[in-house]
Amino acid sequence: MNQQLADVIISSNAVFTGLSDQPEPASIAIKDNKIIAVGSEEEVKPYSGKNTKIHQFNDQLILPGFHDFHLHMMDGAVSMNSANLFPARSEEEALEMIREFAESCPQDPWIIGASWDAGYWDTQQLPDRSSLDRILPDRPVLMFHAEGHYAWVNSKALEIANITRHTENPSYGMIGKDENGEPNGLLYERAMDAVILHAYDFTKEQKRELFTNFLTHAASLGVTSVHDLFAIEALEMLNDYDVFKEFEDNGDLTARIHLWPALNGNLEHVKQLRDTYQSNKLRVSGLKQFIDGVITARTAYLLEPYADQPNTRGESSFPPETIKKWVVDADKEGFSIRFHAIGDGAIRLALDAYEEAQKTNGKRDSRHSVEHIEVIHPDDIHRFKELGVTASMQPDHFAMSERGVYTERIGTEREKHVFSINTLQEAGAKLAFGTDFPIDTLDPLLQIYRAVTRIDSSGKTVWHPHERITLAEALKAYTAGSAYGSFREKELGTLEVGKLADIVVLERNLFEIPVEEIPNTKVQLTIVDGKVVFDHTTSLIEK
Repeated sequence: MNQQLADVIISSNAVFTGLSDQPEPASIAIKDNKIIAVGSEEEVKPYSGKNTKIHQFNDQLILPGFHDFHLHMMDGAVSMNSANLFPARSEEEALEMIREFAESCPQDPWIIGASWDAGYWDTQQLPDRSSLDRILPDRPVLMFHAEGHYAWVNSKALEIANITRHTENPSYGMIGKDENGEPNGLLYERAMDAVILHAYDFTKEQKRELFTNFLTHAASLGVTSVHDLFAIEALEMLNDYDVFKEFEDNGDLTARIHLWPALNGNLEHVKQLRDTYQSNKLRVSGLKQFIDGVITARTAYLLEPYADQPNTRGESSFPPETIKKWVVDADKEGFSIRFHAIGDGAIRLALDAYEEAQKTNGKRDSRHSVEHIEVIHPDDIHRFKELGVTASMQPDHFAMSERGVYTERIGTEREKHVFSINTLQEAGAKLAFGTDFPIDTLDPLLQIYRAVTRIDSSGKTVWHPHERITLAEALKAYTAGSAYGSFREKELGTLEVGKLADIVVLERNLFEIPVEEIPNTKVQLTIVDGKVVFDHTTSLIEK
């Protein structure tokens, strides 16, 4: 029998295949873009020929490539070159960061930044446009809040977007006003769109550059597959499918891209996209939409009123009837659907819509999912398994909001059911992890660290220790869980013969180091489709 010869064999004393809960010594043989053998050094030796490259990684951890189940690619690429206000502890500090950033890019028409959170500021007071006008009267400024659901802008930005005291609020969202009825520089939810349309008006060449930067960044973090989810209408102009396709055709696509355009009732358009993009590396996987906003802005949709503002419980982004109709129709066409749902009201509505689709269209393997699942009603936990719905979560999110502010909003009763990762898993829900980049950094190890420690925003206290999961469970949620969530468990997610060779090697074995060192662990090597796309030692990339 003709023995296949490998192009590459990689070996380590610590290989986490994803088939058990511990790493073990193993060698992996790769030919073209597939794994052709996994076993002991002896078992894999016959696959070695004179042209086979052999890499021995000793005690460094080899595992399946990280599969980020929820992010925003091009928006993230923009944020890589924008002001990061997360470290600011007062409005003055934030303004100083914005001023310095603006000075560093005098040629940019817009000053773009993100990740401010007044919950961490000394006064905990929301800012307004006057302070931005003081430092930047003539250049438009757009600063997204840390959760991305509201923005702080200056008068110049309002003027360019033509937002005045007479501008109507959009169907979901609000233009903040001062006591005189003038726009105050805070724009909530869809009210941001008018400004974004001007700020994000990039050329094709700029988009290529942004996409290149994103792919390089992903490879350096061991991220081999991503799910790009519809964010807001205004950001759609960044998503240039032609550019993505061009990269694929030129052999420059160094991550697998799963696209999730908007669920909005327009099925003809997305069916066409689905037919056009259906390759191994670039595909339309399904549809995504928002049901609500976020807790801190009180735009998350709750079953009962907010604890600190009893006159509101938030609202759904579209009427529940509309949401259900869209789901039933798209489900009938075989689409997988994902809903942003943070409040218990939104989570319940998402599950109700999926249940209605099942009743109307019959049971099928749909793998719909709910994104974020921050404040869940305990009665809804069991429904994930019953309806076959994926729990798509980003564990570091609970450490991003100031915990005291978050708890004030929802009150102590609901606080018991915040980010119930382990409870959902125990109830049989399938977990899939991601980052929501650029809301959070793209680094998977930060999410893994939060899932296993549950350390909150203080950096010291544990938020619900019973919701911790094991390191193996967290790694599986970030590899096999995401692969399953996208119907790719036969090709991706574990290191097995016949699967696509998407593999990452970490500098250290996560199973052997103190847990607090997990987020500082670096990637040694990233392989996508059998090719090295990142190598820490040489930074030499195979073409």
